[in-house]
Amino acid sequence: MKILVTGGSGYIGSHTCVELINAGYEVVIIDNMSNSSDESIVRAEKITGKSIPFFKSDVRDVEILRHIFNTHKIEAVIHFAGLKAVGESVAKPLSYYQNNLDTTLLLLQVMNEYNVKKLVFSSSATVYGNPSSVPIDENFSLSATNPYGQTKLMIEQILKDLSNTTDDWNITSLRYFNPIGAHASGTMGEDPNGTPNNLLPYISQVAAGKLKELAIYGNDYDTIDGTGVRDYIHVVDLALAHVAAIKHIDHPDQYKAYNIGTGRGTSVLELLTTFSIISKKEIPYKIVDRRPGDIANCYADVKLAKAELGWEAKLSIKDGCASTWKWQSKNPLGYS
Repeated sequence: MKILVTGGSGYIGSHTCVELINAGYEVVIIDNMSNSSDESIVRAEKITGKSIPFFKSDVRDVEILRHIFNTHKIEAVIHFAGLKAVGESVAKPLSYYQNNLDTTLLLLQVMNEYNVKKLVFSSSATVYGNPSSVPIDENFSLSATNPYGQTKLMIEQILKDLSNTTDDWNITSLRYFNPIGAHASGTMGEDPNGTPNNLLPYISQVAAGKLKELAIYGNDYDTIDGTGVRDYIHVVDLALAHVAAIKHIDHPDQYKAYNIGTGRGTSVLELLTTFSIISKKEIPYKIVDRRPGDIANCYADVKLAKAELGWEAKLSIKDGCASTWKWQSKNPLGYS
């Protein structure tokens, strides 16, 4: 099977391409490189020993999409492409709605033209908003607290509506929790533009001396140590979830959503301590005020993915920290 991967040079997309190829699939990538580097594709090719067709273009360029479907026998699509920073989405909501919704709608239009109706969508745990309890299962009510989350929620609704109108679409949404880690080789990892938005890259850059200290937003939550608790899923486990979803793409349900996490919560201080031990580095930090909208606990119920996809997370927080530090140490300037 040949799979089109939109946003395939990004952090999650590039790791997923490696695992798809390792599982025997062929991949084609389209990415506008707005938050990634084509060096990730070069390294994915070195890891897998396979050449990966790559189109440097925005998914909203319908003619390029048609060219890809005309020249490659695409049988399924994994859709990562989109803007993804929560804070930026609050500051630039129009950009997020335009980009993320238009990208998906135009992709679906072209897929429909070429009768390619198998899709795995990159969703997010942000669709649960501020959950009333944990662990969070797929039947929890859906809401969003920021424009980024709203775009994921709106796209999921579009995909549900699409699958309900016809019997030949098979669509799976994977609701990620908090991806961490890097490829075991240390040659692929998360390479954020500017100051990292995610916790572990920030910690690793403090450990490497690139950043002065870590700001921890609140230490008075009702958690094990007062800091926020999240479900940190290793990016390789996350990539393998996409392989499992593709294998299961002909499921009898036209639309299905799955939580992709570990089912365990880890606090900010626990993650910080683990990374410090593994890296043998002191990680300076300061406690600052809570951020509006942050919640105390967020972790997944993952029984459904295990039961129906045959997937579960295998890698630990230690694995995530060790691979991140290996990536940071071998690539102090990222892919540059």
